[in-house]
Order: sequence, then C-alpha cells, then structure tokens
Amino acid sequence: MRPEATIHRDTVSLGDETIVFRVTSDQSGGALLAFDVLMPAGGGPPMLHRHDAFELYRVDSGELAFYLADDDGNVARTGAGPGSVVPIAGGREHTIRNESGAEARALVVFSPGVAMERFARAAGSARREDVPALAAAHGIEMTRGLD
Repeated sequence: MRPEATIHRDTVSLGDETIVFRVTSDQSGGALLAFDVLMPAGGGPPMLHRHDAFELYRVDSGELAFYLADDDGNVARTGAGPGSVVPIAGGREHTIRNESGAEARALVVFSPGVAMERFARAAGSARREDVPALAAAHGIEMTRGLD
C-alpha cells in the first residue's frame, strides 16, 4: 500500500472568506492569478470597487450575487449558481456577495494577477481597519456602498 500524498495548500483568510491559490502570479509570470474562494453566507466585499485587472468567476457551488455598473454608473444585480461563468471587465465598478443562506465556492481568475495577489496576501494578515489603505495601495478603488 502506498502512503497517501500530503498536499499543502497555499491558503489565505480574507475576512470570513478563504482563498486557496491554484496558480500564483509568480507561476504564470504575472499573466494571471487563479484561486478557489469559499465565501460564507453574507460574505463578500462590502463596497463596490474597481481595479485594472480582468476578473472571471466560475461558480462551483452555492449562489453568488454580482453587482455590475454600466457605463452610466447604474448598478444591476445578477444571480449566478453552479456552472455559471461571470466575466468582469477591468475598470468596471462591481462587487460580489453571497446573499444566500449557505456557503458558496467559486474559481476566480484575475489577469494580470500580480496586484490582486499582493493585496490578498497583505490583507490576509492585516487588521480590518487597514484593509482600505491596502486596497488603495494595490490599485483597488473603493467607490461606494450598495444602495
């Protein structure tokens, strides 16, 4: 009998969310960052925000609510369940929330990935009150709360 292999996962806790890295920006030469996110009920970024990186979600389980602003700043909500793929253009004001009563899991890809990975790692070990300054330092503009 072969001994079972032990897999050490590169994991960061960001608030109540858990990020499990699949492909780091170092592994991709900065081209992308890919991770699984486990988002508890009620989780997700508290504000609309924007950043330069393109973002892609594939919902694996649960349901996520995507809030995306159009060119005029009007925000629309779209629900996405298992199997849904949601692209978010770089520079587009948005946020993602888990408004369901159960945990959600999604594969998330950012391209390019360097700034978002650096933010996630820094914010994972920061005090909650320091996260907005870290976001700004990594090119993430917090724009407004959800109405």
